Amino acid sequence: MNFVTIGHRGIMGVEPENTLRSFVAAEQAGLDLIELDLHLSKDGALVVMHDAEVDRTTDGRGPIAEKSLAELRGLDAGKGERIPVFEEVLDAVAAPLQAEIKDVAVARALAEVMHRRELSGRVEVLSFHDEALAEISRLVPGVRTALVASRYGTDVVDRARAVGAGSLVLNIRRLTLETVERARAAELRIIGWVVNTQEHLRLVRALELDGATTDFPDIKRTGRFTA
Repeated sequence: MNFVTIGHRGIMGVEPENTLRSFVAAEQAGLDLIELDLHLSKDGALVVMHDAEVDRTTDGRGPIAEKSLAELRGLDAGKGERIPVFEEVLDAVAAPLQAEIKDVAVARALAEVMHRRELSGRVEVLSFHDEALAEISRLVPGVRTALVASRYGTDVVDRARAVGAGSLVLNIRRLTLETVERARAAELRIIGWVVNTQEHLRLVRALELDGATTDFPDIKRTGRFTA
């Protein structure tokens, strides 16, 4: 597969993160994939937001898990956008998606949607949490998964293999050649995040990674020419 550029929560450097506006803008900018985050509302809706609380990205306060979908819908997620549910994103854009899950409960809710809408070819599931990846793999045989890590050593390769992940999504600030070589030996794809500067992009290309997650669409254009 060619080098891919992945829109982080849409294009969060330009538009309000994890909103339909951000996802549509990412697709229009030509990014290859779109990454998003999933949580469950109090009444079990699969909503798109990064944090467990609404405080940082909306005009509300408190945990997502303590609010109904109707209550979440009443919040402003930036520029008048509302918090979307996962299936709205599926309908709003045609691009392949990376869905990051936080726990086993979200894995189960996502598995139901993936079966009902036959999404195994379109959606790759990401998580920092090994047990969440193991659960989605159990529930959706053949699903593509990736282990995400921020603070890690070369053992991250063993963790990925143990849960059957085909990819690693790694914080580039801690990425070493040794980790890359171990991942290659294990036949794992490697995505670097978050790649927002030319310096970051040069590192990613020098290490011959498979792609970059970015907040800004310009990385798509410049990534073609950076060696």
